[in-house]
Amino acid sequence: MADKIKSSYKFSKSFYDDAITQGKWWSKLYFKLLWGGVDDNEIARRVLNWIPDDFKGKMLDVPVGTAVFTTEKYRRMKQAVITCLDYSKDMLEQAEYRFRGAGITNIKTMQGDVGALPFVEGTFDYVLCMNGLHVFPDKDKAYSEILRTLKPGGELLACFYIAGEQKVADWLAKTVMTRMGWFTPPFDTAKGVRRRLEPYYDILDFHVEGAMLYFRARKR
Repeated sequence: MADKIKSSYKFSKSFYDDAITQGKWWSKLYFKLLWGGVDDNEIARRVLNWIPDDFKGKMLDVPVGTAVFTTEKYRRMKQAVITCLDYSKDMLEQAEYRFRGAGITNIKTMQGDVGALPFVEGTFDYVLCMNGLHVFPDKDKAYSEILRTLKPGGELLACFYIAGEQKVADWLAKTVMTRMGWFTPPFDTAKGVRRRLEPYYDILDFHVEGAMLYFRARKR
């Protein structure tokens, strides 16, 4: 499974950004017909707006992907200490290229696994997880590691695909996306995500649009 994920994102690196940002006509049609008209750009903007530009603490971005949504935000977060981690070396290299081009110097990038984060307990004030939780092979470990490395009072901010909201999206996730290695079952429903969060977090925001969920939750 790990090798499949790496190879799938290496294969998609030339068109990944256009796909998720709806930068081409075909990606606009793809989101309209198969994802219920969801606008990834707007969801990303809302999630990132939960983090103040003048934030001064420590933040983990996992998976950072190509940083297509986050580079401009991070350019404004000059006082933050940001760690960006991704399992895919190809995605990470594109993110590093973007950060260098934007002149961002307060980011550390590293290759790694969300299921075994190399950080001590209570390291981060924020963990940002955009378009990741439907990809991670072991979701139990991912949630556990994120919780472990968050400080009490720290926040998990996330957006990702969920099952049970759009039949066409569910079909696409189970067949094409899983077969290609871009998604990894089993997939949570909105209720399933709430069950994961409620024992450990206060849920501050929780929104479903099309087949996408985005939320903000504070660790108790």
